[in-house]
Amino acid sequence: MDPKISNGARLQHEHITDLLVFGFLQNCCNSNFHKELKALGHDLPVPAYPREDYDDELQTDGNRCSHIVLEREETESENQEEIIQNIARQLAQIGDRMDSRIPPRVVNYLAMEFMNVDLSEEDRKDCLSAALEEVMKTYPKDMEKEKTMLMLTMLLAKKVADHTPSLLRGVFHTTVNFINQNLLTYVRNLVRNVRTSDVSSLASH
Repeated sequence: MDPKISNGARLQHEHITDLLVFGFLQNCCNSNFHKELKALGHDLPVPAYPREDYDDELQTDGNRCSHIVLEREETESENQEEIIQNIARQLAQIGDRMDSRIPPRVVNYLAMEFMNVDLSEEDRKDCLSAALEEVMKTYPKDMEKEKTMLMLTMLLAKKVADHTPSLLRGVFHTTVNFINQNLLTYVRNLVRNVRTSDVSSLASH
């Protein structure tokens, strides 16, 4: 079974980050990139929108056995997706409260760098890392460092996409790559440990 076209298997780690960043952007208030985000959502390896289209295909392909297997396997992955979406929603709420504290000059710098077509992906990640390091200095120390880094990384992506919506796709992929490179263990543990009943604890700070 190809995990890129089905949610039946356990979500792969990179797809967890895809859904987390997408869910964060989807839940941020006052964004200017709705059209670009919708287009991006339909292109994700693990679809970020309801799967009715996929269900219809399964119901009409005549393969009843594979459909039964899919239904059995989907429960675990759908539960995991729900946890990821709830985490993203809570982190977006924290981000909305801190949005105004991101210096405009940092956003302008990142937007200009992401508009430079000559930059490599490594260069883009370095620019994001430098911006993150700068804004981390101004944020309260009462929230654990990894959570702050994760939220601010996604908030910077949101701010750049707000500044220039056409950059959304590029900044999304760079943000996912950056998180997978620097915060993947934290994200995996967060998803593993958080249950839908206590996700609200993320917003306690």
